[in-house]
Amino acid sequence: MSDQSAFDTDVWTLTRFIIETGRQAKGATGELTQLINAILTAVKAISCAVRKAGLAHLQGLAGSVNVTGDDVKKLDVLSNVLMINMLQASYGSCCMVSEENKELIVTPKDKRGKYVVCFDPLDGSSNIDCLASIGTIFAIYKRVTDGEPTDKDALQAGNNIVCAGYTLYGSATLMAISTGAGLNFFTLDPAIGEFILTERNVKIKQKGKIYSLNEGYAKYFHPSINEYLEHKKYPEDGSSPYGARYVGSMVSDIHRTIAYGGIFMYPANEKSPKGKLRLLYECNPIAFLIEQAGGLASTGFQRVLDIQPEELHQRVPFVVGSPDDVNEFLTFVKKHQ
Repeated sequence: MSDQSAFDTDVWTLTRFIIETGRQAKGATGELTQLINAILTAVKAISCAVRKAGLAHLQGLAGSVNVTGDDVKKLDVLSNVLMINMLQASYGSCCMVSEENKELIVTPKDKRGKYVVCFDPLDGSSNIDCLASIGTIFAIYKRVTDGEPTDKDALQAGNNIVCAGYTLYGSATLMAISTGAGLNFFTLDPAIGEFILTERNVKIKQKGKIYSLNEGYAKYFHPSINEYLEHKKYPEDGSSPYGARYVGSMVSDIHRTIAYGGIFMYPANEKSPKGKLRLLYECNPIAFLIEQAGGLASTGFQRVLDIQPEELHQRVPFVVGSPDDVNEFLTFVKKHQ
């Protein structure tokens, strides 16, 4: 007879987890649960598309450039349409901000809810053709205006996030998600088509042994950054140097940083004086998740979640990771101020 013990008969799926936590929230209506379930449907479909991109001729460029200047891939377009359609069909969103759309996406009046969703449908998509890991990032806010949705609904500080997450399409498909009560990891079980709780209340190490950034831009870095990197590679106290890891897909680099500890940086430089990463749908959700795991997220000058956004596609410098590592980096920044 086959061994039945391999089957969990009281499995914690992400849907169950969201329903349970939603019931504990005062005044909960179930609208947020519907919205998150819509995101789950979209990322399952994106995961499937990513897995068969080569077979389905989804690799390569779509022949256009998005609002932030990146070449649009065929999978970018597919992922963006999936996210928009699923979110609008959930009856939970009033408007959305996507990396792929210049303007605010307003949900049709008859399908509107009370939430705003900011998302990058396929982060790291330049890695698609070489089969490196990529991901989806999102942040959910409550709208702040009445009547017709406006940019003001989306231009909220990260402190107002009610839920954020990322999905990593790697050797497995994993979703990291938080509703403000800790960070949890869920892994997609393709056999049943559900995300299963695999790590509860994830915590980042106090200090790591890895730094992660694109050192190819060292020529354009501020002296404080190059001095910090020199310190990591040639420690004055004779301790072991830090290892360098950089995938170039932020979801992959962030997930490794949470899993192993250390620091991830995409600082401002001479070519990108305001930074490269976008605040609303990259930095804010990742900063929220990092802080939920006990880490720190900074621009080098202020806490990321305290920034009041001014534009939908605003860029900021970004430094996140283990508390000791981020604080050590900030001492180098202050030294050069």
